[in-house]
Amino acid sequence: MIQVGDALPATTLMEYSEVEGEGCSIGPNPVDVVKATAGKTIALFALPGAFTPTCSAKHVPGYVESAEEFKAAGVDEIWCVSVNDAFVMGAWARDQKTGTKVRMLGDGDAAFAKATGLTLDLTGKGLGLRSNRYSMLVKDGKVVTLNIEGPGKFEVSDAATLLAQARS
Repeated sequence: MIQVGDALPATTLMEYSEVEGEGCSIGPNPVDVVKATAGKTIALFALPGAFTPTCSAKHVPGYVESAEEFKAAGVDEIWCVSVNDAFVMGAWARDQKTGTKVRMLGDGDAAFAKATGLTLDLTGKGLGLRSNRYSMLVKDGKVVTLNIEGPGKFEVSDAATLLAQARS
């Protein structure tokens, strides 16, 4: 399992773009994790699935509402990662009104989740292999803080906790 001090895995996430720009075409675009985190501070949070109750009602809204405070604390970008495809993450971004505040990144084949060792097997619930719920502060591709939730919990990966860590 990934630990504080480790580099993020060299994987590719997918992001749905509504508009063309800066080399991005409309539709799914690859995000090379190593390149996209180089020289940046990223507030990354991951969750089991788009449109699920806790994720939609609490997790994403907290980060959207706190986006300006994260910027003031020196965070360059906020990433939401889920084992969903880019189309689902794009639709969820519209639903949650994330705009440019939170990058909604799909880990469709769970490569990122597997590489971090932070998977959650929800096969018995019809959801298959998913990401565990967690948050981390990443600086120049390395994990600075890591907050992993216990099964069924939402206590340490919230925006307020990661924001406090970003400020310290």
